[in-house]
Amino acid sequence: MDPIELRETIPALESGAYFNWGAGGPSPRRVVEAAESALESHEFEAPTNEGQYPAAFDAYDEARDAIAGLLGAAPAEIALTESTTDGINRVAGALDWDDDDTVVRTDLEHSAGILPWQRLERERGVDVRVLETERGRLDLEDVTAAAEDATLFCLSSLTWTHGTRLPVAEIVDIAHDAGALVLIDAVQAPGQSPVDVREWGADFVVAAGHKWLVSPFGTGFAYVRDGVASEHDLVPAAIGYRSVVDPDATDYEYAPGAGRFEVGTSSPAPHAGLAESIRTLEEIGLDAIESRIERLTDRLKDGLEDDRLLSPRTFESGLVTVDVDDPEATVERLSDAGIVVRSLPYPDAIRASVHAFNTREDIDRLLEVLSND
Repeated sequence: MDPIELRETIPALESGAYFNWGAGGPSPRRVVEAAESALESHEFEAPTNEGQYPAAFDAYDEARDAIAGLLGAAPAEIALTESTTDGINRVAGALDWDDDDTVVRTDLEHSAGILPWQRLERERGVDVRVLETERGRLDLEDVTAAAEDATLFCLSSLTWTHGTRLPVAEIVDIAHDAGALVLIDAVQAPGQSPVDVREWGADFVVAAGHKWLVSPFGTGFAYVRDGVASEHDLVPAAIGYRSVVDPDATDYEYAPGAGRFEVGTSSPAPHAGLAESIRTLEEIGLDAIESRIERLTDRLKDGLEDDRLLSPRTFESGLVTVDVDDPEATVERLSDAGIVVRSLPYPDAIRASVHAFNTREDIDRLLEVLSND
């Protein structure tokens, strides 16, 4: 299968040019059918066969296996969550914070990587330090200076504002040398480029399947490095039968790793959809997907003047930020022409997210309408 063959099975792409994958990726039919089939089996067949709980746990296990393979992790290091925001909150809620602690983030984080720390600042007196960036770039000397008193770094692997690729492994090394933990918001990476969490070395990596992985909503996941939960005595804010070794024990014991971050019953349907979407993209090949994204973004950037292009001209991701006079009006005008992009709060611009399922004709339509801006 190639990207264009899969495109033909994504109903949302039958009309219009879709460039908002960085916000939400419409699913192919086979992904939706996998979710529907899992739900039907769970509700129609499992009750009088293996049982609804075993059926659901099979779907959870299948999803964890698929995610682990995608990230280069072990299944025991994967926790299933609802979203990236959910994953960050689960990690934030597991540490014992006080006013001696410091969280470091960049000024380009999504609200998912801002609000949990603002709440800790308000309620626990945690010091939140913000690293300033320049056109989506981070100065490693600033990282080193901020690491001296840091408890935890929270940063994105790909900036949602500029599409720049941050030097995650280098930042992790600096933070670890200073004794800080590192949490990576990787939601913009899986599905558009290969990800290897071992190479990054981070303690936590959170993401979700509903963007570039073209999975249903509700398919969040978190990587928790083996050993980090016990090393730092992580106690999640919520507990349930999936969080512990034996839910019937008189004195409960948390699951040893990522499992302690799961809580209770959830639908098997989205997880089955996520497993199918990962299989589908791996069938195409993530390297092939990234190469096609690169070719398409190069075509888009070639049609933009330097003063309009706010993302790097050389390829780093499928996220392309474009300076326009009135972002909201431009989004509406593009929508009227059957082209979907989004505006950004910072920088004051529009962002086109280019996936392998876009076409050269999509790119040319976008450039044609933008030329009149």
